[in-house]
Amino acid sequence: MTAAYTWDVFTTLDGYGSYGPDGDGGGYWGKQGPEFLEDRLASISEEQRMVLGANTFRQFVELLGPIPEADLDPVNSRMRSMPTTVVSKTLAGPVAGPDVTVAAGDAVEVVARLKEESEVPLRSHGSLSLNRALMAAGLVDRVQVTVFPVISGRTGTDPVFAGAADFDLELLGSRTFDGRIQELVYRPAPAPVNTPIPS
Repeated sequence: MTAAYTWDVFTTLDGYGSYGPDGDGGGYWGKQGPEFLEDRLASISEEQRMVLGANTFRQFVELLGPIPEADLDPVNSRMRSMPTTVVSKTLAGPVAGPDVTVAAGDAVEVVARLKEESEVPLRSHGSLSLNRALMAAGLVDRVQVTVFPVISGRTGTDPVFAGAADFDLELLGSRTFDGRIQELVYRPAPAPVNTPIPS
């Protein structure tokens, strides 16, 4: 049996993954609450392997690397300690993290192999271009979209689904946290090709 692969992504209502002139104002947009954080910790505390693209991994290291363990909140402490595979053709040498493996090569081939070999589910956070390619290849089993109550039309960067293939989405579940944050879990399937109607 192949391991399930979940693409876990945060977004504004208008579909951006971060905001600000350098795209560095993402995170929770200051809208996190206790229900969301409790559920977030529970979902990433389950036994699983994280799969990240190189850019997202570099951002994690830049943001979390300098912070002493004692000063990390429980969610980020868990994120930093999770077994992680980084799919990259550019990273080399030892990398930060207690259980980080760099897998060079084509992302689709790497993740297809991981799905066959992993004994635990796979989860990817962010890693937009990586996961758009994996969805196109049929390797993403669930898309977990957390929508924060923000519109960032002027300052938004990193449109989450820009350039993605067309997909139909089957809603598997939805929840509201802290009265304002929406979590939507979908099973993606390639959208049928529309056949033009003869004139």
